Amino acid sequence: MRLNTMLSKISIVPRWIIFLLDIFSVSIAYLLANVIYYDFNFDFLLDIDFSIRYILFISVCSLSFYLFKMYTGIIRYTSAIDSIRILSTIVFSVFILLVLKLIIQANEIERNIPTALIIFFALFSFLILTVYRTIIKIFFLYTKKVNGSRKKTLIYGAGDLGIAVKRTLDHDVRSKNAIIGFLDDNDQKINKVIDGTKIFSSKKFNHLINTLNVEEVIIASHNIPSERKNEITDIALERNVSILTLPPVKKIMNGDLNPNQIQKIKIEDLLERDPIKINDDHILSQTKGKRILVTGAAGSIGSEIASQLGKYEPQMIILCDQAESPLHNLQLDLQDEFPDQVYHTYIADIRSTKRMRLLFETFKPHYVYHAAAYKHVPMMENHPLEAVQTNVLGTKNLADLAVEFQVEKFVFVSTDKAVNPTNIMGATKRIAEIYVQSLNNHLESLQDGKVNTKFITTRFGNVLGSNGSVIPRFRDQIQKGGPVTVTHPEITRYFMTIPEACRLVLEAGAMGQGGEIFVFDMGKSVKIVELAKKMIRLSGFKPNEDIEIKFTGLRPGEKLYEELLNDLENTLPTHHEKIMIAKVRENNYNIVSLKLAELKERLASQNKNEVVYQMKLIVPEFKSKNSIYEQLDKEIELSNESENKS
Repeated sequence: MRLNTMLSKISIVPRWIIFLLDIFSVSIAYLLANVIYYDFNFDFLLDIDFSIRYILFISVCSLSFYLFKMYTGIIRYTSAIDSIRILSTIVFSVFILLVLKLIIQANEIERNIPTALIIFFALFSFLILTVYRTIIKIFFLYTKKVNGSRKKTLIYGAGDLGIAVKRTLDHDVRSKNAIIGFLDDNDQKINKVIDGTKIFSSKKFNHLINTLNVEEVIIASHNIPSERKNEITDIALERNVSILTLPPVKKIMNGDLNPNQIQKIKIEDLLERDPIKINDDHILSQTKGKRILVTGAAGSIGSEIASQLGKYEPQMIILCDQAESPLHNLQLDLQDEFPDQVYHTYIADIRSTKRMRLLFETFKPHYVYHAAAYKHVPMMENHPLEAVQTNVLGTKNLADLAVEFQVEKFVFVSTDKAVNPTNIMGATKRIAEIYVQSLNNHLESLQDGKVNTKFITTRFGNVLGSNGSVIPRFRDQIQKGGPVTVTHPEITRYFMTIPEACRLVLEAGAMGQGGEIFVFDMGKSVKIVELAKKMIRLSGFKPNEDIEIKFTGLRPGEKLYEELLNDLENTLPTHHEKIMIAKVRENNYNIVSLKLAELKERLASQNKNEVVYQMKLIVPEFKSKNSIYEQLDKEIELSNESENKS
C-alpha cells in the first residue's frame, strides 16, 4: 500500500533524465556489441579504438535522440508508436555511422569502423531502449493491479473501442479501475488475449462476477442490441455491480478517449431501441432548397427536428418560439453543427395572427413543422383556457395561414394522449387534429386545380429527456436523497427517444399525401415504478432502503394506461414498419369550423366549465378522469338521455 502511495506521487521525470537514460542504454549496447564482435575476448577494453569509437557512436546517437525527440515521451505510457520512433532513431544513427565509415575509408584513415560492429550496436540499442521502457510501463501497470483499492473491472466489447478503453485506463494514473478481462459475444474471440487480458464469453457474465469478484462493467460497444444491454445491466444490478458506458462515437472521434467520458449508464441508454432506418433520399428530395418553419423550435421536439433538418440542405430553417434565451442558444448550437446552413430566429406567439402573418409574408415557408404546444397534463387541467388558446386556436391560426400562403406541407406534432382523451391537454390536441384533418379533406373536395396544402398529423407518446418528463424528475429526487414519487403502482407509459421520434416525424411528413394521422410503434410499455427502481439502482442505491418510493395517487386527468397506438384493429400499415396510419372518423370541415367558432366565443367568457363543456361536445370520447370536469360528463350524459327520450 505504501508503494502505491509513493508511486502515485511520482511526477513525470524531466526530459534530461530520459535523455541520460537513453545514452546509458546505448552505452550498454555498445559494450555488448564489442563483446560479441570480439568473440568474448575482453582485451578490446584496453584498445584505444574502443574509446574513440565509443565517443563517435554516442555522439551520433545523441544527435539522433535530439532530432527525433526521443526524450519527450513519457516512459510509463510507452506504446507501439514509441517503438517505431526508437527504430527510426536507430536506423538514422546507423546511416550516419555508415556514412562516416565511407568517409574514413575514402580518406584512407587507419582507424576504421567495422560494419558488423555497427549492426550489433543497432540491434542491441533497439532491444535495450525498447525493453527498459516496457519494463517501466509494466511495473506501473502491475502496481496498479495489485493495489487493493482498485475496482476489478470487465470491459464489454473486445473491439477497437474496448481496447481503447483499456489502454486509456491503464495509462491514467488517477484511474481506480483494474481491467481483469473482456466480455464479448463473438465466439471467435473467446479465450483469446489482448494486451495480456483474456476475453471471456458474455454468456458467462453471471458466473464471472463470482469467480473474478467483478465490481464494475464498462460497456464499450455501440453495436450491442438494446435487449442484450438491458439483460447485462439487470444481471449487474442484481449483483451490485456498477455499469458504466461511453458517449456517442462522434464525441469520441473528435479527440482521444478521456477517462472522464466513461460514466455511469443512464436509464435513457437502456430505454433506447435499435436505430430506426429512414429514407434519407426521399426526405432530401422534398426539403432540399426549401424554406422550412419549425414552431416550438426551442422545445425538446422542435429543437431536434430543426437539428435533423440541417443535414437535408434546406434553403432556410425559420426557428419560431416565444422563449428568447433558449431560442438564442439553439441558433448558436445549430450554427456550430451546420455552419453552412441558414437559420433565422423569429420570436413570436403562435396565437398572434398578426405576428404569424408577418412571418408567412416575410419568409413564405414551403414546409411547416408545428411542434409548439402546451403539453403538461396537470398544468393544463388547471388552465384549460390557455390550453385551448394555444393548442387549438394557435394550431388553427397556423393552418389557415399555411393555406393562404400555399405552404406545400403542414406537419402537425400531436400526442398519444389525443387517443380517447381523459385530460384537457389530450383533448385540445385531438381538436387540433380534427381541424387540420377536416381542413385537408375540405381542400381536396374543392378540386379547384390549385396545389393545396397537405396536412399531416403525427402521434407518439412520452419522449425521453423532454422538458418536464418523469426521468429528469426522478433523477432530481434521487440526487436529493428521495423520496421518489410515483403516482400509482400500476401506472405504465410508452417511451421513445427524442431523436427517434423526430426521425419518424420527418419520415411521416415526407411520405404523407395529406389527411393522414400517423402513429408510431412505441415498443413495449414500461411500468413507472420499475423504471424508478432501476434508476435508483443505477445511482448506486437500494430501492425502499436507501431511497424511498412513495405513491402519491393519480393526478387530475392522468390515465393509468396509455392507449396502444399500434393496435392492428385501429391502424393501417405503411411502407415503414414503425409507422402506421390511424383509422379515425372523418369530420365535416364546415361543422368543425362552427364548433370551433363557438369554442372561441366561450373562451371569451373566461369560464372554464363552459369551455371544457364545448370541448366535450367536439370530442365525444373525451371523458375526464380524476378531475373536477367529470361532473360535465354526467351533465352531457343526462342531456343525451333526455334527447333520446324526447
